[in-house]
Amino acid sequence: MGRNYHQGLTTLYLSRLNLTNFRNIRELELDLPPGPIVLVGPNAQGKTSILEAIYLLAVARSFRADNEREVVNWEAAEETGQAMVAGIVERKAGRERVTVGYQCVPAGQGAPGQGGLGQEASFRVQKQATVARVRRRAAELIGVVNAVLFDAGDMELVYGSPGGRRRYLDVLLSQADGAYLQSLQRYQRVIQQRNQLLRLVQDKRAGDDELAFWDEELVTAGASILAYRLEALERLNELASLIHGELSDGQGLSLVYRPTLALDGMGVEGREELRAGVAEVFGEALRALRGRELATGSTAVGPHRDDLRLLAEGVDMGTYASRGQARTVALALRLAEAAYLSDLRGDGPIVLLDDVLSELDGRRRAQVLRRASSYEQVIITTTDLEPLGEEFVRGAMCLRVVGGEVAPL
Repeated sequence: MGRNYHQGLTTLYLSRLNLTNFRNIRELELDLPPGPIVLVGPNAQGKTSILEAIYLLAVARSFRADNEREVVNWEAAEETGQAMVAGIVERKAGRERVTVGYQCVPAGQGAPGQGGLGQEASFRVQKQATVARVRRRAAELIGVVNAVLFDAGDMELVYGSPGGRRRYLDVLLSQADGAYLQSLQRYQRVIQQRNQLLRLVQDKRAGDDELAFWDEELVTAGASILAYRLEALERLNELASLIHGELSDGQGLSLVYRPTLALDGMGVEGREELRAGVAEVFGEALRALRGRELATGSTAVGPHRDDLRLLAEGVDMGTYASRGQARTVALALRLAEAAYLSDLRGDGPIVLLDDVLSELDGRRRAQVLRRASSYEQVIITTTDLEPLGEEFVRGAMCLRVVGGEVAPL
């Protein structure tokens, strides 16, 4: 599988954040203590951009940008051609500097980039990551800084497509174990190659006997992914149900995995045994569906098509949840994510809450803040300090963010 770079690393907190030409922030050097930190100010001033930068260090890409160009301050980048996000991570074993740099390249130079419209179409962005001054692939960044992000878009975990819930599992498990990320990347490459071959066979430009190799590759990587997911969901289910009960007067929450493979009755005795069982079922399904796949030119079954149903007292929240119920379920999922990472890695992740408290009643706000504050560092954005409560604010470092600049409140 290759080297699991971040195995055994634990994140205590981020002690420094440096931003250059990131979004509307031209230059920022921010020293951050452990404990609660509150970023307060009007909307569209840069609060979310700071959380975005921290989360980018954790998962190697922005959670709110479709391409790399969007995170670069173009007016400033035209002067220097560069943008940067850097952080110093504190661990029990010492500190480590993590950097993601962006180099603006005029269109037509260097490696092919992404297309675009308007002024920014004349530029592409090349990204480079380093850990302790050693260059890393973006994928090797994932898990070096552990972080969990709560934002308004989390409602889509409940109401949105299965792809969003799969991504929730993929990001969580990739931060938890680099071997999962390697299996996921391998699986995605195999799906792409196999679908291309299916279309060639469909057009009679290749023989279906050529699928044997890609079937084996698909089964190997897919069985690994499913074994990780099913094993993790046992613990994640317990955590989500407990936390949802705290937020909703004791109402339980069940995370029910819906695979496209017939895995009914397959227990989780151990990851290797589960992987072997899934591989056998996967191989049989591919043989049975060969005609359908050749007709459609796409892979019909596998973890790329699975879903995660969210049931509160047996009711499917994706179909029947009110807005308030959906908010509670989404918060329970994120808090369960943080608790799972804490259990597995030994230290909790950095918790990032992007203006998610304003829609909650006082009791649920207090529960979320209590849970979030149990981790080494929690960073919260808000337009108003009042919902946080006087006691929480007194114990927090409060910073005002206006026009991309940060100052003590």
